[in-house]
Amino acid sequence: MVFYKLFLRVFLIIVFSSVFACKSQNEQKKTKEPQKIQIENQTENQKVAQEQKPDLSIMKNYVLGKFDYKKHSDFSRVPKKLASKNIYLRKEVLKAFTEMANQAKKEGVILKVISGTRNFAHQKRIWNYKWNDKYKKTPRDKRALKILEYSSMPCTSRHHWGTDMDINNLENSYFAKGKGKKEYDWLVKNAKNYGFYQVYTSKANGRTGYNEEKWHWSYVPLSSVYLKFYNKHITHKDISGFQGSEFASKIDMIKNYVNGINPDILEY
Repeated sequence: MVFYKLFLRVFLIIVFSSVFACKSQNEQKKTKEPQKIQIENQTENQKVAQEQKPDLSIMKNYVLGKFDYKKHSDFSRVPKKLASKNIYLRKEVLKAFTEMANQAKKEGVILKVISGTRNFAHQKRIWNYKWNDKYKKTPRDKRALKILEYSSMPCTSRHHWGTDMDINNLENSYFAKGKGKKEYDWLVKNAKNYGFYQVYTSKANGRTGYNEEKWHWSYVPLSSVYLKFYNKHITHKDISGFQGSEFASKIDMIKNYVNGINPDILEY
């Protein structure tokens, strides 16, 4: 009998000890679990933050035109009915232009894009042709200024961004009378309602840079973002890789040409 009581006491001690140990382990597990979840969440948040942080080099290459817009997911080809050739624009720009062109058509005005996105390589071909052929007899120190009357240096063209386009004709005289004047007057009156501004207006008010271009229009809700980035991150050292690029700093391309635009765009 004494042995039985002793055995029972030992058995109960073992059982209670086991129960207490399990309970303690569960409580410790519960205590550690929220900490584990918190650490995992912190790691995930850091990962998301890193993914959302913009890559400066990618954005710089974008505004300098050093990318393939035909393979870029943000670009679309302009439908044939709205373009004179194979032309690409950013999707949101194309959407706004389509809406504007449809309304213009209802009012008897036909608008077509004759030039849209041009990357660095495309702009370089234009520049080098004028540098080596068209104006090759012009002294080097004046040649860049001659080309810059109507053509941009590679790395400085707004056409790199997919926000700017040339509409209907490339001669100011075309827009001075007849059908061209009707088209231009319609744009001046209505284009801002769709986000489009004429970039290179008259220089009579002191605007610097390129000559007036009645055909060049920009989707400013987006191009203004790229212009701000350009002014913050691009220097004359970035304007390189083509003949005559050494004149960029001498001419002060960024101040006089990149920012030599319609004051309404600068203030947008």
